[in-house]
Amino acid sequence: MINRGVLTGRLTKNPEVRYTQSGAANATFTLAVNRPFTNQQGEHEADFINCVIWRKAAETFANFTHKGSLVGVEGRIQTRNYENQQGARVYVTELVVENFSFLESNPNSANRTQQNNNHEQQQHPTNNNYGGKQPDINDGAIDISDDDLPF
Repeated sequence: MINRGVLTGRLTKNPEVRYTQSGAANATFTLAVNRPFTNQQGEHEADFINCVIWRKAAETFANFTHKGSLVGVEGRIQTRNYENQQGARVYVTELVVENFSFLESNPNSANRTQQNNNHEQQQHPTNNNYGGKQPDINDGAIDISDDDLPF
C-alpha cells in the first residue's frame, strides 16, 4: 500500500507550535494549493490542506516560515477523530509532514548571512593558497590537481 502526499503551496497563516506533555513539539498549518485548471469564470481555485509536523522539524519549520511562505511538503495522509464538546464525532484528515523544502529565498536571511560572512572574514582572516582572495567559482574553471582528489 502506498500512502504519500506531495504538495506545493503557500501557508494561509503562521504555523501554530504546541508541545505535548512529554515535551514533543508539533506545528499545525494550512497549505493553500492552487488547482491546475480554472473554473467557469476563468479563475483559479485553491484547496486548503491541513498539515501537521512533529519534533525538531516543527520548530525549524515554524521559525523559518510565515503566512504566505511558499513551501513544498511530503508525507503521509492521516485521518483521526475525536469527540467535540457537544458530543459529536469529528473527523480530521491531514498531511503528516515528513520532509519539507523552502521554495523561495528570504531576502532578510540572505542579508544576515552575507553580513555574518563579512564579519567572520574581518575577525578571522583565512590563510590559504589564494593569497587571501577566495577563488571565483562562478567563472566555471577551477584548477584542481589529481593529488587534491580524495579518490
